[in-house]
Amino acid sequence: MEELHSEIQKAEPDPLSAPKIIGLTGGIGSGKTTVAKFIEEFGFPVYYSDDRAKDIVNDNDDLKLKIKALLGDEAYDENGLYNRKFVAEKVFNDKDLLQSLNEIIHPAVRIDFEDWVKRQTKYLVFKETALLFELKLNRQCYKSILVTAEDNIRAKRVMDRDGKTYREVEAVMEKQMPEKEKVRLANCIIYNNTNLEDLKDQTEKIIFDIE
Repeated sequence: MEELHSEIQKAEPDPLSAPKIIGLTGGIGSGKTTVAKFIEEFGFPVYYSDDRAKDIVNDNDDLKLKIKALLGDEAYDENGLYNRKFVAEKVFNDKDLLQSLNEIIHPAVRIDFEDWVKRQTKYLVFKETALLFELKLNRQCYKSILVTAEDNIRAKRVMDRDGKTYREVEAVMEKQMPEKEKVRLANCIIYNNTNLEDLKDQTEKIIFDIE
């Protein structure tokens, strides 16, 4: 694969031009974060939307007020930190409440992302987010990459990683957009059903084939 690197990087566009935004997504247990780390290894910056959202809900006082107004004071603990467990339980079976919460948080994440993009110099930048298609964020991207795997493989990964039961994992998976719908929407697909070496090879081929 090294040869592929050198050939494509020679034709790298002018770094002063606006970078192309590539959306990266995948359901629970798909291996999306592992792919993001590979992308960073190949020299491209990755914006971790879900991680940044965790910071923003703690750092942005305006968001804190709006979230408390929506969910109650318990949305933040006695130390003033976002109470993820309480919030997750509150919105898990309430689509309207979840949508209202997303409408508060995601505009702030979008602004943070736009500021981040302005500081980048590579010709490709990657936006990692679990809700790329659900929030139609793929419309703001040059291309989208979906990391997917068979349901039983994804479930086992999460069970091993988080100590959850199959039923608990299945309940989360049922709340997410069906994989077949994501496959239909994605420009590029990485199938994570085998091993890390294959996953890394697929990732390399896809990102260096983007024009």
